[in-house]
Amino acid sequence: MDPRLSRGYRNRNPGNIDHLPQNRWQGLADPPLEPPPPGGGRARFARFVSHEYGIRALAMLLTTYQDRHGLRTIRGIVSRWAPGNENDTEAYIAHVARLTGRHPRAELDLHRYDDLRPLVEAIITHELGGNPYDRATIDAGLRLAGVLPQGRAALARSGTARAAAGTAAAGLGGIATAETLAALAPHLGSAAELARALGPWLAALLILAAAAFFIHQRMRRAA
Repeated sequence: MDPRLSRGYRNRNPGNIDHLPQNRWQGLADPPLEPPPPGGGRARFARFVSHEYGIRALAMLLTTYQDRHGLRTIRGIVSRWAPGNENDTEAYIAHVARLTGRHPRAELDLHRYDDLRPLVEAIITHELGGNPYDRATIDAGLRLAGVLPQGRAALARSGTARAAAGTAAAGLGGIATAETLAALAPHLGSAAELARALGPWLAALLILAAAAFFIHQRMRRAA
């Protein structure tokens, strides 16, 4: 089956994340719950305004499994993601391990792009019956989750804050601001989470303040 015809793709929710009112994901659609599926069945899964936000939610949930529940292997993560009461968990684990090229019990660090991205792709492939996304779309979702390729993360640390602030100040929409925050997250710490909660315009002000700080520091070093 074409994965673009799947329920997860229609919902822009490639991880098939359940809709729970208490989980106020960034980028939820209005309404956030899918309509009843064609042919019967109950509405269950969340809907997002873009595929990038659906990928972000998938990535954020996986990193939560690591940070909150201490799950750092494919076996541990998939066992929680797809429990045996409604999935063939062993088949899911084997499929994800094969797609990622990682042993099911190998330890991962899901804050690293090189560990998170293959796992996100593998789960998308298993959930949708294939991967309908190009590399740029998945990378955009991971940027929204604050995870960048190693080279780009280094670039973000080396002085792109000024350019990012210019982008935010130019009045681009919420996705651009969220991507900017992802690049700045290593510098902002808990302030980045606060900015995400405050919304794009207040986030832009925080970005400008951070950029001014970095410029000031560089001028002091150059003096």
